[in-house]
Amino acid sequence: MGTDRSWAENLLESPRTIWVISAFVFCMFAVTNLPWQLDDYDQGQQAFTSFEMIREGHWFFQRTAHEKIAQKPPLVGWASAAVFGVTRSWDIAWRLPSFLTALVLAAILFRAANAAYGTAPAVIALGAFGLNLLSVRLATLVRTDMPLALVIFLAGLLIWQKIRAGGSWHLHERWEMFALLTISMFIKGPIVFAFLLPGIVLFQWLAAKRRGAAAWCGWWPWIASLALFSVWVICGIKFVPGFYEQVVIKEFLGRFSETVHRSQPVLFYFPHLLHKFAPWSVLMLALGFVSFRRERWGIRNLLHQTTPDVFWLICWSLGGLIVMSLVPSKRVDRIYPVVPTLCLLLAAQIAGSLRIRQTRDRILQWSAAALLFSMVFTGGYTAARVLSNYRDHADHLEVFCRAVNEQAIANHWRYEVISGHSGGYDGMLLYLQKPHFLKPSEAVQEWNASALDALLVPKDTMSELMPELQDATIAPLRSVDRKTDPQIGYLLVTRRAD
Repeated sequence: MGTDRSWAENLLESPRTIWVISAFVFCMFAVTNLPWQLDDYDQGQQAFTSFEMIREGHWFFQRTAHEKIAQKPPLVGWASAAVFGVTRSWDIAWRLPSFLTALVLAAILFRAANAAYGTAPAVIALGAFGLNLLSVRLATLVRTDMPLALVIFLAGLLIWQKIRAGGSWHLHERWEMFALLTISMFIKGPIVFAFLLPGIVLFQWLAAKRRGAAAWCGWWPWIASLALFSVWVICGIKFVPGFYEQVVIKEFLGRFSETVHRSQPVLFYFPHLLHKFAPWSVLMLALGFVSFRRERWGIRNLLHQTTPDVFWLICWSLGGLIVMSLVPSKRVDRIYPVVPTLCLLLAAQIAGSLRIRQTRDRILQWSAAALLFSMVFTGGYTAARVLSNYRDHADHLEVFCRAVNEQAIANHWRYEVISGHSGGYDGMLLYLQKPHFLKPSEAVQEWNASALDALLVPKDTMSELMPELQDATIAPLRSVDRKTDPQIGYLLVTRRAD
């Protein structure tokens, strides 16, 4: 029997493949965002929350670099602050939470798929999670997306395990669900409802009564977690000026408006997932097509022939995708918690197809080919991105700030950084370890009073600011102009030598 194994089966069943894929995924996660910088994807805004916790002691409600209220709950900021307390490195503190949660999510996904569906489907699930354009980008971004995806996946996985085991929910399982829901609330608010509740409702309506499987853990974990989060919101409204307008109205309710945030079409996420989750999205569609042709499935046959655990994965992924598609404000990273679910569903699809002798070899070959292609595709994307970032000086502001700090220490300068017409770049404060930007009018006043020896001035305010600064000259040191963002840049202004 062992001599009849195909190359694809040997590849996917080999322990060596698991280690190679794991090592490759680890490398892709670690290097894709090099050189590290904070000037895009709202990284500076998220990083500033933990910086302010340590610098100002604002542990529950933080400001942004522009003196507004931070829009996200503080849990990920707490994690970064804790890591900084141990490592004393902000680069590690800001990026380690996302990186570690990505690795933990990959390990949990592989173990769950391996236990339920076997080695080959689990290897594909691991490859699908680690080798797509979304995962490698988010793994070391200073964002909340990866920690949120882990917690939502753990909650959905708890439901999946309960459906597989059958029976009613026990008290300790409800407490586990309460803990996961509460953690997700304090990462990014009640968005967890959008990713889990629609799938639960759909599953309970279509499958639970017929199969005796329960996805619903009861009301109190949901209500209790929302109540705890509401206490934080109420305290913010009552004690923090501007919290209601900037967080409740603009950040949360504004997502459902077409005027506050940029609105996108309903089908915005579907083509993006098809592209950024390739080749796995194509493989899922191909497996679904083969299964449909073989079984002639309709909705009734789907309910009868699909096992409860697989049907839950379908409801879970589709429910979250549909509800998030109905929210007018969209961005590709917001749909990311669906990706781990799709990876587990892909493993279930492959396991089901492998049970059919006529299609077994073909499915194994498709899966192995997708795995090999994903390594080339994702590896090529990562290499191209890193080379492009270094060639275009993506970290130009950080390099500039490092040089300014060295000169400031050597010359004992008193210096500040000015916000521009666009508000300035949050990363500048963090590179310079400054608590706030200086407004141009304040900068002129302090400069002319001889309270400052140097100023960092954005290019878009230089022409109007220089005539107002007495005895000021532009130093040779300046940030490099990028081809992709030539408007982003800072110059160093010092006092004219006598």
